[in-house]
Amino acid sequence: MLFDSHAHLNFEDFESDWRQIIDDCQKNGIRMINVGSQFETSRKAVEIAGQYGEGVYAAVGLHPIHVEGSSFHPEKFDVEKYKELIESSQEVVAIGETGLDFFHDDKNFKNQRKVFVQHIELANEFDLPLIVHARNSKDSSKNAYEEILTILRGRKPGVKGVIHCFGGTLKEAKEFIRLGFHVGFTGVITFPKTGDLAEIVRNIPLDRILAETDCPYLAPQPVRGERNLPQYVKFVLEKIAEIRRIDYNEIVKQTSQNTINLFKL
Repeated sequence: MLFDSHAHLNFEDFESDWRQIIDDCQKNGIRMINVGSQFETSRKAVEIAGQYGEGVYAAVGLHPIHVEGSSFHPEKFDVEKYKELIESSQEVVAIGETGLDFFHDDKNFKNQRKVFVQHIELANEFDLPLIVHARNSKDSSKNAYEEILTILRGRKPGVKGVIHCFGGTLKEAKEFIRLGFHVGFTGVITFPKTGDLAEIVRNIPLDRILAETDCPYLAPQPVRGERNLPQYVKFVLEKIAEIRRIDYNEIVKQTSQNTINLFKL
């Protein structure tokens, strides 16, 4: 069993063929969590999960680039509507994608922080893990990872989750793990130039690593430039196995179990 812990088959990119993709995944033992970025994509993730049940799950949340004050299709984070969505389905296994994004919008920190804290409170209320997005500013002057760590340290203990598509430092990764979080890696780790990601994969506990595609984005190197698919999580897993010098099947088993443990599946 392979597990893509962060997919977006609920996005418009898959409007015409998400059913065929999921059917193929189920035939080949691939499970997935479809992650919302706005209310409608969150609702769609819940709808898809409801049609399939075991093996296809949903996360609901408002991506930081879409919070009020943003220029990227902003919308209000209506907590009550999200609560209704969570209560409507047993397949909702996480809150997110939430967090801070200084790359696309480094002037909206106040609103991003407010909404992120609301997501944390929602996760605590429903005892669900967070799926956290973090991206530093283009000139690296604003560090989203450090800001998120500061916010998490200041909240009541108990909330867990994953730092999605990790792009921070080894020190930051270890601090997230100390706080009870997992670290997610996408096809970026397969690219020729990945900075310190290989060192991070090599030096954090194996039981805190999740494999993700972030499809339709970030297709791994063997299919780079194509629309990414949940099936391509195998390339991420192969690269993790290569970096860790561990058998591929062991990596598949461990990362799948990590996902099951975090999301209580």
